[in-house]
Amino acid sequence: MTISNRMWELPNRTVELVMKITGTVFLIIGGVGIILPLLPTTPFLLLALTCYAKSSKRLYNWLLYNKWFGEYIKNWHEGRGIPVKTKILTIALLFLTMGYSVAFVVPSFIGKAFFIVYQV
Repeated sequence: MTISNRMWELPNRTVELVMKITGTVFLIIGGVGIILPLLPTTPFLLLALTCYAKSSKRLYNWLLYNKWFGEYIKNWHEGRGIPVKTKILTIALLFLTMGYSVAFVVPSFIGKAFFIVYQV
């Protein structure tokens, strides 16, 4: 007795809904990556774009031409990578975070020295 392959196929609407939800999750993670210097933005936005391309033309176009997220996708697509302004901001936030950690989080002098030596 064999099981039909049709049994394992999901209805198109279910697949579209799952792809929209997954794309939205990736979009949120990518949005958080704009603020947090260690979380990448572009890969998550590209994943969201892919999910939206499979599920909704409207969401795909919205993300591609979005004022906040569209720039990241267009730069990647055109081979320009991360703009210099974004690189400078990311490095500045990284150093501010490290400075805060050395000044207020690490309690001992040896720990602070270790942190500085191995981070720089």
